[in-house]
Amino acid sequence: MCTAVTYYTNNHYFGRNFDLEYSYNETITITPRNYEIKFRKVENIKNHYAIIGMAYVTDNYPLYYDAINEKGLGMAGLNFPENADYKEIEDGKNNIAPFEFIPYILSQCSNIEEAKKLLENINIVKINFSNELPVSPLHWIIADKESSITVESVKDGLKIYDNPVGVLTNNPTFDIQLFNLNNYMNLSTEQPVNNFSKKLNLETYSRGMGAIGLPGDLSSASRFVKATFTKMNSKSGNSESESVSQFFHILESVYQQRGCVHMGEEKYEITIYSSCCNMDKGIYYYTTYENNQITGINMYKENLDNNELVSYNLIKGQQIFMQN
Repeated sequence: MCTAVTYYTNNHYFGRNFDLEYSYNETITITPRNYEIKFRKVENIKNHYAIIGMAYVTDNYPLYYDAINEKGLGMAGLNFPENADYKEIEDGKNNIAPFEFIPYILSQCSNIEEAKKLLENINIVKINFSNELPVSPLHWIIADKESSITVESVKDGLKIYDNPVGVLTNNPTFDIQLFNLNNYMNLSTEQPVNNFSKKLNLETYSRGMGAIGLPGDLSSASRFVKATFTKMNSKSGNSESESVSQFFHILESVYQQRGCVHMGEEKYEITIYSSCCNMDKGIYYYTTYENNQITGINMYKENLDNNELVSYNLIKGQQIFMQN
């Protein structure tokens, strides 16, 4: 499955864990301002905000998993099986296929308010990219430098939720995930006091006991609680190095190791990559399952007025520094 988070220090950060049992050979892909973004049911967009993110590029089209644009708006699609419900084409609506949704929003919107305005007339429709690439059941988190929202196309229609925690995982629906946090309001970063019984002399015997009850399994509901607790209580310095390092540590709290989630035969779900985007500076950082070293790509070091996609292959091999 997957986990996406936001994190703010002196700069603003957005990223995710991408958890799956296989890879599509995705690349860090920059869509410059003059690359023509083509859509199936709405007009193409020839001039737009530049975008950088993780994508599977096929037929010269970037199928983005997560990305930010040059204005500091970020967006990620996460697996949403059984709940995602895409609609039939509707007259008078902007009918957008799921694989078009990220470039449609990020190419035109500079913040959450503009995204909400655009969402008022969007209809997410069931259109496959190709016979080999059918639609994936997804929901999305959209974030700017101030706030975030969750977008879900379900049987009841398009739901847009304010996301006060800046976290998204998978099932169940976001309203239920958020309500579930009420069950954990007793958790604390502080050492607990004895509320069990004044008749018993109960004492703490370990650090971290204020968080007893915090989920540690890899289910999407548990990862939502764990990532939210970690992110909301996270502290770091304000430098780029400290902020980026802390962001990856937040994601590591819900990291999936090979062997823990068996998908049948010899397949195991793992965290294929983790990303951290500096929304202010246009830098996309990432690690992969086999490579813990943080690698960064700065969109502003490319010609953003170009009309051709720019892609960087992931550095997947482990980078080990031998100190002696």
